Amino acid sequence: MSRFEIVNPGILTTYQDLGRVAMQKYALAACGAMDQTSVQLINLLLGNQPTAAVLEITLAGLTMRVLLRGQMAVGGADLGLQINGQHAPRWTIHDVKEGDVIGFTRLNKGVRAYLGVPGGFDAPKILGSRSVYLRGSLGRPLKKGDEIGALVQTENYRRTPKKLPERFIPNWDMSQPFRVLPGPQFDYFSSAGIDTFSSTVYTVSPISDRQGIRTKGQPVARVKGPDIITDPTPIGAIQVPGSGLPIILHRDAQVTGGYAKIGLLCKVDIDRAGQLCPGDKIRFEFMDRQSALNLLNEHRRMLAEVQKALDSR
Repeated sequence: MSRFEIVNPGILTTYQDLGRVAMQKYALAACGAMDQTSVQLINLLLGNQPTAAVLEITLAGLTMRVLLRGQMAVGGADLGLQINGQHAPRWTIHDVKEGDVIGFTRLNKGVRAYLGVPGGFDAPKILGSRSVYLRGSLGRPLKKGDEIGALVQTENYRRTPKKLPERFIPNWDMSQPFRVLPGPQFDYFSSAGIDTFSSTVYTVSPISDRQGIRTKGQPVARVKGPDIITDPTPIGAIQVPGSGLPIILHRDAQVTGGYAKIGLLCKVDIDRAGQLCPGDKIRFEFMDRQSALNLLNEHRRMLAEVQKALDSR
């Protein structure tokens, strides 16, 4: 059963799983990993339940010492994973032993990496999820000296690494547009504003966080608003406040809001947005509902293919 000591927690390291979606009706944010595709792939690779908790490592700096031998795998962003000072590949199951040091040394691509262990991490379960929600005071970030480990004992260690097939590894090509469905207040925006929204290359603001990904660029013009009667704000909703600059609401976002929403991020692009780094350039492209559903079905088929491919090896 894997067990580790936190030597350096890095900028922000928390337990995350697939969140508390069923709790939004009680005004609690959905929470959960910002890039849930990566979490699902890591848990498939390790043979875990889809809801198994992982570590979400933001940017770099996390260092852990192995206290009890076991296995681990890392997916998501390339944050310079090292084991005992040597480069270690992501999307691969690694055997680790007592005294090994695991580190994340640099930001190469993406912003959030995910470290999983067989059985998932033994994190406190609060309101149906092990996800830390800092704004709601549910859990806390990991800190120096914390000892963390897996939920269950794993008896049979693989003698050779098992890898995720290359064709299933996420790409996160941020040069491709983020696909958007028209939002519930689409009519609040002028034709010129809608053209601005879909033609401007925006820059991700450094004040972005798990609640919202803020942008810098050309303001979006309105014919009404920006204030509205408060209504639901689903994950991926794109609000346009008084500044005219779009904000993508993400996993820790409030469940209601009072700004007009020009669009809703296509579900398959929400996880890609979770890997956006301050300074990244992004653009938006509108699509219809059926096209968005087709993409979602393709994504679900991909996960099923991953399961089949791993089971056959």
